[in-house]
Amino acid sequence: MIELIALIIFLFPLAYSPGPGNLFFAALAARTGFGSIRPAMIGYHFATLAVTILVGFGLLKALYSVPQLAQLLGVIGSLYVLYLAVKFFMAPTKLSTLENMSKNASITDGAMLLLLNPKAYLIMVLMFTQFAPEQLAPNAPTIGVVLIAILFTANNLVAFLIWAFAGDQLIKRFRKPENQTMINRIFGTMLGAVGIWMLAENLKVSAGL
Repeated sequence: MIELIALIIFLFPLAYSPGPGNLFFAALAARTGFGSIRPAMIGYHFATLAVTILVGFGLLKALYSVPQLAQLLGVIGSLYVLYLAVKFFMAPTKLSTLENMSKNASITDGAMLLLLNPKAYLIMVLMFTQFAPEQLAPNAPTIGVVLIAILFTANNLVAFLIWAFAGDQLIKRFRKPENQTMINRIFGTMLGAVGIWMLAENLKVSAGL
């Protein structure tokens, strides 16, 4: 029980602080409404659960045994976040157009946001090194891996729902098109800043700095 509480405390700041996932769903809800986030949310967290279990069982060690491949993944992920930021920044404000754009936030978009985020992999690896599955389930480490993966996914889900709800409530207070444009650009800029930071960090690693 103590290990479980420690794990929750460990995950809390990682999930609720601003990051690509939080900002993506907050911006999506602000742009198209809270109900529009469902497909992307399903994709993101299904991918989170699956990848976390893979990391827990050590199946991704092969990926990071090839540094060049891991670095390439990091750069691609950074560029994808920047692409999403541009989409939000340039989003139109007419309701009919926004409803059509909400269809673009698919299950695949959510899954790709997770799969192309190397920082998520690092957090998963760190989580398993600090909280071994054997600690949570001494007699069944496999169950421990699944339990950690479920807890990690559920914690992220709650955090993203809170951010998305906040984004949805924010846009309800700014119904005028010019205000909606401002909100889109604020979220787009924030997400872009995260993407630029991610890209800089990955290029720094690639350069061996």
